Amino acid sequence: MSMKILMCLEDVSDLARICAVSCSWRHFVVENGLCKSFCVRLFPQLSRVGYVIENCCEKKLVEFECSSSRHVEREFLEKEHKVYMFLARGVTSFAIRKCISDAISASSTDNFPAESINNTLDSRDRIGRRASYWSSKGQKNPAVPERLTYKLVSNICVINEISIHPFEAYFQFGHPIYSAKSVRFRMGHSKIPIDDHMGDTHWDLVDDQLVWTYTSQEFPVAQENRLQTFVLPQPVLCIGGIFQIELLGRVQKQEMDGLFYICVSHVQVMGRSLSPAFDVEILKPSGEFALKVLSYTQPNPPEDSPVTTASSEYLLRRVRDLAQIVNMLQGDVGVHEDYEWEEEDVEADDEFPL
Repeated sequence: MSMKILMCLEDVSDLARICAVSCSWRHFVVENGLCKSFCVRLFPQLSRVGYVIENCCEKKLVEFECSSSRHVEREFLEKEHKVYMFLARGVTSFAIRKCISDAISASSTDNFPAESINNTLDSRDRIGRRASYWSSKGQKNPAVPERLTYKLVSNICVINEISIHPFEAYFQFGHPIYSAKSVRFRMGHSKIPIDDHMGDTHWDLVDDQLVWTYTSQEFPVAQENRLQTFVLPQPVLCIGGIFQIELLGRVQKQEMDGLFYICVSHVQVMGRSLSPAFDVEILKPSGEFALKVLSYTQPNPPEDSPVTTASSEYLLRRVRDLAQIVNMLQGDVGVHEDYEWEEEDVEADDEFPL
């Protein structure tokens, strides 16, 4: 009966208060792993925790696995209780912030680097006299989907909401908005190293290179020039730091070539990064992961501005673009189509294709 009642608690603070009542109540909570059960109930992804490492003291867990000592078992349960109690507090009390660190890849890009996925990291739809957006390649079939894949600020984040700003082509007649019909979100980790491919428009992570631990429902997208926010039904724990947007369905045809496009001006992911207090290590080939607690100190709130300012993001993005151009000129990256550079003195309202 006690277990049934305690499993109905919805706030980890209630468990903390119960532990403070008496030694016997604390013993009951620790022995039955109620803090871990509470966290798994909040975030089912935690059911894949293979083991816990506290301050890298993995040796204690090995001793527990090899010994039937009651003392060692008790020590293990106490450590696990402490870790999950701090985790439960962290997922609700760590500061909410922007969680995208960098763009990884897009399933297609029309004109690189002018329409790169890197443009979606900047909240502005134009920088100076140039439009800033990502554009897919054109398709005759409006049902062809697209994918935008991002790296989050840490390997373990709690994601609350996602915002997407469809791009309005203000330089085309009628100012068409190239939105998707709907979106879906995925979170997980990669089976392969991704750092060497960051920002490579000709490389796209495919499903057999990724492990998804969460896939959302579909959310309808309005064909409107505004930042549209999609709140997840429940906060989601992203293990591995990979976030993907699936853009489903095309609604706008470009008049000049009769093809359907999807264009995005800006993407924003809001949530709580659990780093540097926590980290994870993916255990291959099981797909389970080790949960590491590196500090029991709550991290300082991030600055009001993003990790990098808009101007520095722009400079970093241009450096990456220039690096890609150099690779193209050296023959390291295949170019499938020519790109016509815009003249700086072209009027902003002149019509030109995506």
